[in-house]
Amino acid sequence: MGLARSTFYENPAQSGNDTAIVGSMAAICKEFEHYGWRRVRAALRQQGLIVNHKNIRRLMREHDLQPKTRRRFIATTDSNHDHPIFPISPPKVLPDGPDQLWVADITYVVVIGGFV
Repeated sequence: MGLARSTFYENPAQSGNDTAIVGSMAAICKEFEHYGWRRVRAALRQQGLIVNHKNIRRLMREHDLQPKTRRRFIATTDSNHDHPIFPISPPKVLPDGPDQLWVADITYVVVIGGFV
C-alpha cells in the first residue's frame, strides 16, 4: 500500500485543556503556599486527578504557582557571654599618633551561597 505502519495505529487522545487541573492546583497552592510539586501531586491524587509530575511542574512554572521559601532565622549576635563588653562610642580624647584608636564595623550580608 505504500503507507507507514504507524499510519494504521490510532494516536492516543491528548487533552490540551488543563484549566481544571490548574484551577485545582491554584486552590491547593492558595491554601498551602509552601507546597511544592510533590505535595501538590499528592493533593491532586486525593481529589481524584492523576497527573504526570512533569505536567504539574510545567503548569506550576507557567502559572506562577511556585512555593514560597521559608527563611530560617539566623542569630548574628550572641549577647550571653562572660567576656567584657566594650563601649560602642570611642573615648572623648583625640588621638595624637598612630595606633591609639582602632574602630571597626561588622556588617552581615546574606548572599545566595550562604551567609557572609
